[in-house]
Amino acid sequence: MDESGCNLNYPLSKMWMKRGEQKCLPVHGSSRAGCTLAGVLNWGNHNIHCQVLNKLNAHELCGFFEQLFTDIYPSEKIVLVLDNASFHHASELQAMLSLFEHRVLLLWLPAYSPDLNLIERFWKHLKQNVCANRLYASLKHLLQAVFEEIQLQNHPDYPHRLTFSKNL
Repeated sequence: MDESGCNLNYPLSKMWMKRGEQKCLPVHGSSRAGCTLAGVLNWGNHNIHCQVLNKLNAHELCGFFEQLFTDIYPSEKIVLVLDNASFHHASELQAMLSLFEHRVLLLWLPAYSPDLNLIERFWKHLKQNVCANRLYASLKHLLQAVFEEIQLQNHPDYPHRLTFSKNL
């Protein structure tokens, strides 16, 4: 489980330009327009489940987990890997997670170890393939592209599907 941000002012990553002269694209609307995504990776089938958060705080994460535990995985046992962000340790979130402790095992990553969280690889893939080198008319269009990519990621026959197994 992890959070990531997307915004309309994503940097260009593949373009010919003179050394020291970073090119910029015009942004429609506010260049600060962006959103925060909360997401989880299902290790068993490599599916991604993601939701837009209004704010990055414990209250919003409670809503994400409630939807995850009641709608997406209503009866399955879950191993939830979390980093040590302060809002993950908030009492409101811990109280909510305790309601599901009979089927949710929390694993805490060591501090400063994003490379151990597999969904970080998906965030990088998503940003390279959807956000970078693209100019979206609005945040709505950006989010539409993000969720289209997630839908493709969740389709087993998608040729550009990011897999997380060493055997594949």
